[in-house]
Amino acid sequence: MSKHITDHVEWVGKVDWELTRFHGDEYSTHRGSSYNSYLIRDKKTVLIDTVWKPYGSEFVTRLKQVIDLKQIDFIVMNHNEVDHSGALPQLMSEIPDTPIYCTAKGEAIIRAHYHRDWNFVNVKTGDSLQLGDTSLTFIEAPMLHWPDTMFCYLSGDNILFSNDGFGQHFASESLFDADVNFSDLMAEAMKYYANIICPFSPMALRKVKEIQAMNLPISMICPSHGVIWKRYPQEIIGAYLQWANVYREDLVTIIYDTMWQSTRLMAQAIADGIRLQSPDTTVVLLNAATHDKNDILTLIFRSRAVLVGSPTINNGISYAIAGLLEMAHGLKFKQKKAAAFGSFGWSGEAVKVINERLQHAGFQLVSDGLKLPWVPDAQALKLCAEFGAEFAQNL
Repeated sequence: MSKHITDHVEWVGKVDWELTRFHGDEYSTHRGSSYNSYLIRDKKTVLIDTVWKPYGSEFVTRLKQVIDLKQIDFIVMNHNEVDHSGALPQLMSEIPDTPIYCTAKGEAIIRAHYHRDWNFVNVKTGDSLQLGDTSLTFIEAPMLHWPDTMFCYLSGDNILFSNDGFGQHFASESLFDADVNFSDLMAEAMKYYANIICPFSPMALRKVKEIQAMNLPISMICPSHGVIWKRYPQEIIGAYLQWANVYREDLVTIIYDTMWQSTRLMAQAIADGIRLQSPDTTVVLLNAATHDKNDILTLIFRSRAVLVGSPTINNGISYAIAGLLEMAHGLKFKQKKAAAFGSFGWSGEAVKVINERLQHAGFQLVSDGLKLPWVPDAQALKLCAEFGAEFAQNL
């Protein structure tokens, strides 16, 4: 089944309502996702991207219902991770000589994935492909979020095909931004940015500014996941300019794990102290063992500061906190302040370990942290509230 986008362009992808985890178990997709492939018909016909490998046979079968595959003149692969290129082997078994337009690194990645000697045509920024009344112009976008990534721009229809840029994991049969809840859509776009694009924010900022400087009229942005930005393309462009430029809200996130509730009691008292000192600041408490890790990382992305707490376990910290801090290190959050806290029985190394991992992840420590033995009493909880108030003052 295809869906009409413009007189020249139709969507031929796959909506995956059942997807709940992505990138193995690294990313939660509460609203499913889609793998967007686009067919452009002019005097020449172009297929942009394919779908994830498990849906490769379905994709080719459905594409045959839309077009005689031999009528496809070119294939454009903007990015070659398997959720975009997975159907290539099935497709190319039908039309093996069709040229595949991609970056040089894209060719290397396709060859490394599928070990086939297909007809590759390497392109770089500024190269174009004449289709008839329209043309495709290629724009390299390395590390958004793989080294092979590129965008392409369709003249006449004024569409930017942005692959993972401006994407969201958001399943919708309606296809367009105006037909879904805008707040939900922006929340998923931010989560996507925070968990996937954030490590490459300097490149994202440069690329968006470069596209703006090209003065391209953009009527639509067609990403490879989620809905198409038809009503709000400038809004998502503006959001990327904010998110890529050391984004922070007046938000403090307190993340903790707890064995026998002592660290949880500390977290709650610390939150009370922050709220008393800074009543206009939003404070969120999250248990790392029970809350979705990608939602926590999105909140860290939004926050100007975080506090991280764990009981001492076998001279270290809980695996939930350790895993979260490892993911935060990879996401390269910038200019965020932090402190550690935790309860202990007889050794008490957790705060020291958390401090080291926070610094390793690029957070700025504003305190040596707070550790308390066993179960906090009223006096200990008062110390926690004072610790929270002092933390707020340091912001």
